[in-house]
Amino acid sequence: MPVEPLRGMRVVDFGQYIAGPAAAMMLADAGAQVVKVHPPGGPRWPGPATEILDRDKTVMTLDLTRAADRRTAAALIAEADVLVENFRPGVMRRMGLDPHDLATAHPRLVSLSLPGFASTDPELSAVPAWEAIIGAATGLFADMGSNRVLMGVQPSFTPLPLASAYGAVLGALAVTLALRARERTGRGDVIEVPLAAALAEGLAHNSIHVPDMPERYKTLREREIERRRAEGLPFDLSYAEVHRLLDPLYKSYRCADGRWLYLVCTGHVRHTRRALELLGIWDEVVASGLPRTDPYRSSREWPDGQDCTLWSPPLSERWAAWLSERIAAAMLARDSLAWERLFGEHGVPATAHRTTAEWLASPHARAARLIVEREHPRYGRLAQPSVVGWVEDGAAGAGPVRPAVRPAQSRAGAAWLEDVRIVDLANVIAGPTIASTLARFGAKVTRVDPPRSPFDPLTTVVFGLQTNRGKRSALLDAKQPEGRRLLRELVGRADVVTINALAAQLGAVGLDPRDLPQGVVLCRLDAWGGPAPGPRSEHPGYDDTVQAATGIMARFGGSLETPEEHAQVGTIDVLSGFAGAYAAALALLERERTGTAPVARSSLALAGQLIQLPFMYDHPGRGPFDEPSGPQANGYGDLHRAYEASDGWLYLACPPRRRAALASIPELAGIEAQGDEEVAEFLTARIALRPRSYWREACAAIDVAAMPIRTMADVRRASLGAPDGATLRFDRESEHPSGRAVELISPVAVRSARAPLAPLAPAPAYGAHTREILAELGCSDAEIEDLLERGIAAARWSDEYLPT
Repeated sequence: MPVEPLRGMRVVDFGQYIAGPAAAMMLADAGAQVVKVHPPGGPRWPGPATEILDRDKTVMTLDLTRAADRRTAAALIAEADVLVENFRPGVMRRMGLDPHDLATAHPRLVSLSLPGFASTDPELSAVPAWEAIIGAATGLFADMGSNRVLMGVQPSFTPLPLASAYGAVLGALAVTLALRARERTGRGDVIEVPLAAALAEGLAHNSIHVPDMPERYKTLREREIERRRAEGLPFDLSYAEVHRLLDPLYKSYRCADGRWLYLVCTGHVRHTRRALELLGIWDEVVASGLPRTDPYRSSREWPDGQDCTLWSPPLSERWAAWLSERIAAAMLARDSLAWERLFGEHGVPATAHRTTAEWLASPHARAARLIVEREHPRYGRLAQPSVVGWVEDGAAGAGPVRPAVRPAQSRAGAAWLEDVRIVDLANVIAGPTIASTLARFGAKVTRVDPPRSPFDPLTTVVFGLQTNRGKRSALLDAKQPEGRRLLRELVGRADVVTINALAAQLGAVGLDPRDLPQGVVLCRLDAWGGPAPGPRSEHPGYDDTVQAATGIMARFGGSLETPEEHAQVGTIDVLSGFAGAYAAALALLERERTGTAPVARSSLALAGQLIQLPFMYDHPGRGPFDEPSGPQANGYGDLHRAYEASDGWLYLACPPRRRAALASIPELAGIEAQGDEEVAEFLTARIALRPRSYWREACAAIDVAAMPIRTMADVRRASLGAPDGATLRFDRESEHPSGRAVELISPVAVRSARAPLAPLAPAPAYGAHTREILAELGCSDAEIEDLLERGIAAARWSDEYLPT
């Protein structure tokens, strides 16, 4: 049964556009009573998407420039538990509603601000932070994947509101944790989540920098980029030429019905073998001699002449071409939906490519209640995304399992989750992100993996540089009775268990919600799950398969004929992890208030819908899905798009009402005389005359945003060791356990006035704490050595932190 942990909570939502309203929508979905305040004339961004964001809210209009309406707003806030706003820094202060002043007047109030850039950032705080301006500033448009680099598409624009989506989920998470802390302390909090910082964290796996990354982890596309740069060759490959460089097990194939199907099973032993068996070519692969060496062995130990292994991408150019040809021929035997069903039923991640319109009407989206229809007075039956994260009763009627913790047990100035212990059983990116996100708020995390990983080192070790910070690591075989007993003892000492798994897989590791030890919250993430079962609920999937199924790849590539992965890594993954952390926070709040421990849920599909919110709806009479799409897209319109200055690209964001102000810039004099069809040509010629710094300063003087489009490497270099007040900060871990210097985004997107962030130790080697954790469970030294000898436990996966 669904649970509403925020029942009885009152929220005032001043937000406009996406981030603030989306955070408040999530709180409303969890049971909060939300009053939505719009300005005179209605929302700044009218349309179906805003109607979705305002669902289940009481809507009213106030003119906050009028004293009487400000008094009304103040009265609403005085009765509220939560205040949400996403104005530019300083706006609330000018209206007499500064969150810090409100905290003094209303000590129990939790205030959430979602500015584009940090209010303490001297360089960026005053910038009009449109979604695309944030994307330009954080490297998004310059680093949208190897495909775009090879095709020479620069800059690479996306219409997805990633910054707002990431910021909204982190904001809802922070509010929930602050409300849980208030249960103990009686005090509220003042929270800021800069959207640019949230976006940078969402793209964390694109900005990981390891200077001497071994060659074996570079894809064919990355090697081709390096070759072309070294030889001075142009980046002008066609879509088909880039497609040939993709890994054969991480690639789209034509099926008998002409539709593309996306197969994503590289780097996982069971997925790979099962896919090739279903395709009928496994025996041919074995007979061919395609190497199948353990990927955790150093390449120095590979047989002479071996240059790759099937179990770890990338394959060499020769083997990739050979295997791609055979998979392509086999795929022509069935229609795309038949393959999708067959692969899914046998545990192989694969999906047919769809448009967003097709996903909205798809049987699974409707049956699983990923997409719901709600009656609207103007739009009729308005199809829309459902919840982002939710909690459901997992105790099977067992009643209260643990008394609610009393306020006296909390310590002033404590991290929000310093009393919480987590066992992390998740893998890849999305699942481990749940616990790593909660670790920054003080949770003590113990990670448990099997003694032999089914995933390759890129997926586990390289991605784990980010997702395993602040965790201890043990290796246990939970499929053996003794290993399962030890895991159950560990779980029994925890508050939360995180896992990304299908419902059918939970029993295999003793995690059926009905059988969990008392008081333990199970936080489960999967690919296709929703509040109800659907035909694909038990199918596996990854970020990329959800991108393909929900329309992201068709939009980014321009059509179903040219689907293209959106960003290199993690468009959906990290957001799903944040959503899972939010669901876990809701469950912990419910346990705090009632003593019961519900199950926390989210899915990749729900996150994939949230980042498409401006387009993820349908209703009778809806116009065409004509949002910007394809590699040729460079913005939303002539005054809101990328232009090339004399020294590189910038993004101009000028509201139509400010067009006349552009004429005050000498080079743009005469713009007011240009017809609508002439503006882009005029701006293209004029902006090319001056460098980006000139345009940024000139536009700032008239309150228009012009932001240089920066690469992630530029952002990382500029943000290494940045001061606390900066919007972004990168950390350099010079003494990393890997033996390499590692540069990572610092997790500082959530900034609380009361709760400090916990320092995160570098990601340990897998198994680094196995002996320590077994000893804590009461095992003697002799018993530990016996467990290691019998393979029930392990202290390492490989001789090297990252096999070279």
